[in-house]
Amino acid sequence: MPTSILKSGLTLVLGGLLLGAGRPAAAQTAPANRFLTDSLDAYVQRGLKQWELPGLAIVVVKNGQVVVSKGYGVRAVGKPEPVDANTLFMIASNTKLFTGMALAKLDEDKKISLDDRVNQYLPGYQLYDSASSRLVTVRDLMGHHFGFKTFQGDFTFFNSNLSREDIIYRMRLMKPGGQFRREYGYCNSGFVAAGQVIPAATGGTSWEEYVRQNILRPLGMTSTSMNSAGFEQQPNHALAYSNTFGPLAPVPFDNWDNMGPCGSMISNVTDLGKWLQFQLDSGRYQGQRVLPWSVLRKTRDANTLLSTRRSTVRPTHFTTYGLGVLSTDYSGRQVFWHTGGASGQVSNVCFVPEEGLGIAILTNNDNQSFFEALRYQILDSYLGVPYVNRSGQSLKAARAARLVDNPTKKLDARVSRKAKLPLKLNDYTGNFENALFGSIIIAPKNKQQLLVRFPTHPGLTATLDYMDGQEFRCTYSNLVFGVQPAVFKVEGGKVTGVQLQANDYVEEDPYLFSKR
Repeated sequence: MPTSILKSGLTLVLGGLLLGAGRPAAAQTAPANRFLTDSLDAYVQRGLKQWELPGLAIVVVKNGQVVVSKGYGVRAVGKPEPVDANTLFMIASNTKLFTGMALAKLDEDKKISLDDRVNQYLPGYQLYDSASSRLVTVRDLMGHHFGFKTFQGDFTFFNSNLSREDIIYRMRLMKPGGQFRREYGYCNSGFVAAGQVIPAATGGTSWEEYVRQNILRPLGMTSTSMNSAGFEQQPNHALAYSNTFGPLAPVPFDNWDNMGPCGSMISNVTDLGKWLQFQLDSGRYQGQRVLPWSVLRKTRDANTLLSTRRSTVRPTHFTTYGLGVLSTDYSGRQVFWHTGGASGQVSNVCFVPEEGLGIAILTNNDNQSFFEALRYQILDSYLGVPYVNRSGQSLKAARAARLVDNPTKKLDARVSRKAKLPLKLNDYTGNFENALFGSIIIAPKNKQQLLVRFPTHPGLTATLDYMDGQEFRCTYSNLVFGVQPAVFKVEGGKVTGVQLQANDYVEEDPYLFSKR
C-alpha cells in the first residue's frame, strides 16, 4: 500500500464534493448490460480455471434492483456442492465499514465525537510515544494514522488467543517507523480499539450487538454473522484454499473474533446485495430509512490521502480512505470500495452512487487477483471504459511474477546440503521472549529438527530444519504463516536469541525473541 501525507482540511473539501454521491438510486428498471447478459458466465468460468479458483459468488445491484446474484464453481475441491448466492464466506476487512458506520451513528447521535480523544472512552490507552497518546482520536483509530507499517503487529494478534483488551494494551509496544498522522500504514488493531469505543459509549452494548441492532436487523441480513467462530459448522459455507506455497491446498479458517471489529464477519452475496442497496439509496432500504444520509457521508469523507497519482492501468487519479472504505475516481465517477483478505478467502465490495451501481464478489482462493479483475471488468462495462481483458491483464502479471525464483525452493536447497550444525541441537532450545509477541518455546522435535510452540497461538507450531550458519528453515504448521528463515543470535558460543518472521500477508517485519 502506498504511503501518503494526511492534509488538514481534506475532509471538508471532499465532503462538499461528496454531496452529489448521496442522491438516492432511482427505483427504475435497469437497462440490460451486455457484459452481464452475454459474457459474464463464460468470463467467470474461464477465470476459475485460469486462476485455480474453486468457487465464486457475485451480486450486482443497479438502480435499486439486484440484477445478478449467483454462484459459480464449488464450495470444496473434489465435492459437487456448488457455490450459490447463499454460500457463506469470510468477508474479512469488509467488516471495517460496518464498524465505521456504527461509530458514525454514535457521532450523529451525539454519544461520541469522532474527534474525541480515545482515552476519553478507553482510559489508559497509549501508543508508543506520549505525544501521539495524548492526541489520538476515534477518527485516527479508523484512518490508519499511527505511522505503523501495513499489518504491523498482526503476527502477534492474528489467530491468537489474546483478548481485545490485550491487543489494545499491546499497541503501546508497537514502535512506528513513520510519523503520526503523516505516513499511512494499514492497521487492523486500530479498528479493534475503535470497536471497543462502542461499549464504552453505550453503557455496555458490545460491538457485535450494536451492529446487529442498528444495521443487520433493519436490513434483514439474517445470514450474516458478526463472528467467525463456528463458521465451519454452517451447512452452506465455502472452504478456504491457497496455492501460495505450491499446489492448491486447503488452509484452516481464521478465527478473528478477538480482532472482530477489523475483520471477523461472515456473509453471502444475498445479504451483501441488501447492504449495497442501503448504500446506494442514501441509508434507505426498501423505502424505509435505516440510517440518516449524514451517517453514511461521515464514513465516506476522506480522512487519509493515499495517492494523487494517475494509474498506468486504470482510469483513476486519487485514492482516499474514510471510515472503513476507500474512495477513488474511475472514468469520471466516484467509486467506494474495500477488499477483504482472510486465509483462503478474499472478497471485495464496491459501490458507485452516481451510477446506482453496486458489486460484491466473494471467493475461496487467497492467491489470485480474479476477484478484483472481475470487479473492474463490470465497472468498465457500466461506465463506458473501452474494453480491456482485466483478468488477462492481471494474469499475465501474475504469471510473470511466478517465474521469479521461488524463495521457498532456495530455503529447501540450503536444507538439502545437510551442513553440519555449529552447535549442539539442544543449544538452540529454551524459552524465548519478545515484548510485543510474548513467549515462544523451542524444543527438540527429533534428532535433526526443532519444534517451536506459540502459547498465544493455539494449534500453531513451526518446524526448524538447519540450513547453514546460524539459520534454520522455519515451516509453520499453518502455511498461511509461510516458510521463512529463522536466524539465531549467538554470542560467545551461546544462543542469546532468535529472529522469526511470517509471510508478508501476516506481517512484513521479523521479530527478535531473546532467550530467557
